[in-house]
Amino acid sequence: MHVDGPVDASARWSAIGTTVRVLVAEPAYLASAAYAVAAVVNDVDVACSRFRADSELMRLCRAGVATEVSPLLAQAIEAALDAAKQTDGAVDPTGGASIRALGYDRSFDDLGGTSRTHAASLSAGPYDPPGPAFAGWELVRLDPRTRTVCMPRGVELDLGATAKGLAADLAAHAAAGAADGTGVLVSLGGDLSVAGATPSGGWAVKVADDHRAPLDTTGPTIAVHSGGLATSSTTVRRWTRGETTAHHVLDPATGRSTTGPWRTVTAAAASCLEANVATTAAIVMGAAAPAWLEAHHIPARLVGADGQVVLVGGWPADEQPVEPAPVGPATVEGSPR
Repeated sequence: MHVDGPVDASARWSAIGTTVRVLVAEPAYLASAAYAVAAVVNDVDVACSRFRADSELMRLCRAGVATEVSPLLAQAIEAALDAAKQTDGAVDPTGGASIRALGYDRSFDDLGGTSRTHAASLSAGPYDPPGPAFAGWELVRLDPRTRTVCMPRGVELDLGATAKGLAADLAAHAAAGAADGTGVLVSLGGDLSVAGATPSGGWAVKVADDHRAPLDTTGPTIAVHSGGLATSSTTVRRWTRGETTAHHVLDPATGRSTTGPWRTVTAAAASCLEANVATTAAIVMGAAAPAWLEAHHIPARLVGADGQVVLVGGWPADEQPVEPAPVGPATVEGSPR
């Protein structure tokens, strides 16, 4: 997803294996907003990363006993367990061992690939697929009062389907606070959250399979006034291992990459976290996704492997885009309309 606008109202850098974007309605607040976002993103990385041996999440997975965790990790685990319950297990945080077995055990930067495709072999030997299923989210117990987490030894958590959305929401609200309530948009790899005073006309966002695609890429432009927007895709973060090609959205029932009909799902919700849960669940649910999204009143745009588009929940028609505001030659990936 892209947002168009003047370069002096936005900042961009790389962190947590993706691109961080911060946009403000008032350029004077950009520095303070960006600083607030950077602090939140760093805190979430230290607490929730499965690519850092020293992260709190990895220490928890190695503990094998009931463990008191920080308020931030407790919040992230609670969000992941809530997502699992709401989606009947389609979004399950206990797939760490399965995705590691598939070869995705470090960031794409460390693998030497890109977020679009990692073509290098991750294993010189034959590929043995992971176990038949995730461990199961019901095995994870969190006591919110004491912030104590208890789960069987060997269960590995992967908070990828929820932690990035949560981070975007926390960062957007922190940035708006640092910017005296000015309108702020935060994008983490194209999953975005907005906070503060909404600019007139909202934030103009172009929807695409990959947030790093050129600005003139094909895709509709919509206006975001509140909450969050997220995209899940099977066309990015792909890699090969031996003769097997995999992607990062796994089916909890098999422990393998999903093989459903959707290559990309984008959804809007009251928060980026909720939108991210919906898009991941839709990829996993496959053909049942449109009915599930409709039943939960979630506006979404689903793109099939053949390029056919399905719109549900009141998502605007592609042929009726919201035009972005005129901008100068310094157009970048974001700003208010």
